[in-house]
Amino acid sequence: MYWYHWLLFALSLFLIIIVMVQESKDDVKNTFSGEKSDLFKNQKQRGAELLLTRISVGISVAFVAVAILALVL
Repeated sequence: MYWYHWLLFALSLFLIIIVMVQESKDDVKNTFSGEKSDLFKNQKQRGAELLLTRISVGISVAFVAVAILALVL
């Protein structure tokens, strides 16, 4: 395995961890019933939630770039 395979593996683990740490805006009971609540629909992200979202977007972009690099090389 080359270095970019290990980097891809590490990025995938970091991405999984960051996504699991983020809070869901949907209630668990509404997930199975299909109902959607409009209470928090227009609420903006702030603080740690915004930071985690930006980190997950950055890791996702890096993951896609390294995956394309691994395919080409």
